[in-house]
Amino acid sequence: MIPILLAQAAPAPLMAQALPASPAAAATVLRPQQVAPLPGGLDPVLMVNDNNPELILEPGILLSTFEGKGRPFPDAHLNLPLNGRFDLFSHHVYAGTPQTLESTLWLAVVAMPRQAAPVQLRLVSGSTSLSQATGPGQASAPFLPLPPLLPQDGSTYAGPGDRVTTELLSQQASAQLPQRWTLPAGQLTPLLVLPIPVKGLSPLLNGLNLQLRLESSGPVSLATLASVGGDQPPAPEVWQALLNGPPSPKELTATPRGVAAPFAYSRVSGVQIGSLWRGQVTDPGKTWLSVSRAPISWPISSLVRGSHGTGQVQTAELKASYPGTAWAAHGNYGVEYDLRLPLRNDTGRPVSLQLALESPLKGDQPQGGLKFRQGPGGSIWFRGTVEVAGLDGPEGKPLGREGFHLVLRSGQPGPSLGTVTLAPGGQRQLRLRLIYPADATPPQVLSLLPLAPPASPAQPAVKQSPDHLASPP
Repeated sequence: MIPILLAQAAPAPLMAQALPASPAAAATVLRPQQVAPLPGGLDPVLMVNDNNPELILEPGILLSTFEGKGRPFPDAHLNLPLNGRFDLFSHHVYAGTPQTLESTLWLAVVAMPRQAAPVQLRLVSGSTSLSQATGPGQASAPFLPLPPLLPQDGSTYAGPGDRVTTELLSQQASAQLPQRWTLPAGQLTPLLVLPIPVKGLSPLLNGLNLQLRLESSGPVSLATLASVGGDQPPAPEVWQALLNGPPSPKELTATPRGVAAPFAYSRVSGVQIGSLWRGQVTDPGKTWLSVSRAPISWPISSLVRGSHGTGQVQTAELKASYPGTAWAAHGNYGVEYDLRLPLRNDTGRPVSLQLALESPLKGDQPQGGLKFRQGPGGSIWFRGTVEVAGLDGPEGKPLGREGFHLVLRSGQPGPSLGTVTLAPGGQRQLRLRLIYPADATPPQVLSLLPLAPPASPAQPAVKQSPDHLASPP
């Protein structure tokens, strides 16, 4: 783990300064450094964000971009055509009851052309996973305890959102997903019908994460629908009836934009603008990033009341949404970050830096650095995969793409992902990719930090925060 050091300990790049003594601040330390807005921005690709309700209590329409005019419940539809490249992020939980011990919630993704001709729909990439499988052929990812850092071998994950984003990053194909569909004009086509079973589980609780990157040859309407039944999927006519029925009740009304307090983000049920954040992290006005900027961090998935003092809110705006639900895609769940750091050593000495993804305590005001807990972290705030290219390899040669699985707790500095060593005048481009996973709590930071020098024997030993295994939420 990258340690936080108290002010009286030996000098080191991650040295933290103890805050003024008070009961509230006694367990936190400040790491003095710069925190800068993350360069780049979101692309214009639309993403259907289907996450409200998270816990589905009743069958019905979860989200619909169909036209509502002429339907029995017009307000259950957002009336927004999707055309060309668009994405779907869907994340839900189903809880059985003593009266429904063997029930299954069936989630359907349905679509229909908005034109008088068939539409071809192609899966660019996609993945889906349950929390727990109860039958053959079901992809699952139980919330198993994992250490803070592991090499990613393609099968290291804990939780369905973790598994789905890991597979998307590595472009693994999900056997449960068709590669293309032909949508006849005027006809509702179920693209996917996926179970969320609770039979045999204790407690009676299961979750499903689904992410699709799609491309259509023409405008379409899309909806996600929920139906409760048994082991067999509902008949096609059930989905048509549900599309003409009421919505499944939403949960947790959002605080309106601009209201000071109290504040509730709520969950998203709408169509957001942006599925990819691409950025070139450089010094202002230059095409490269000086190594002398370290230590420096940039927010990842920053949001309202969580910008780490940068004032930057990265969350995607919504083109359409349901009343009372989140008014922006708080957290950017399912959004890919693709960042390049063109480093240059413009100093007169060799420099060694380390790269880390970290989970400092959430804050919004500038505070001269980042706050961390002194000692063990709190609840798990990030559980997912990060891919990095350009780190030091054998004999100082840069490595290609390497995957790392991280489990970060609230207020916890991140484990080092690797180092970069540059001679005077040397240059190296780092590239980092991640897809912000469901079940994470934003924001995190990407940090470029000086490599700690070896401790002098004459100095007191540096006390490090111990590694702790993650545990299920």
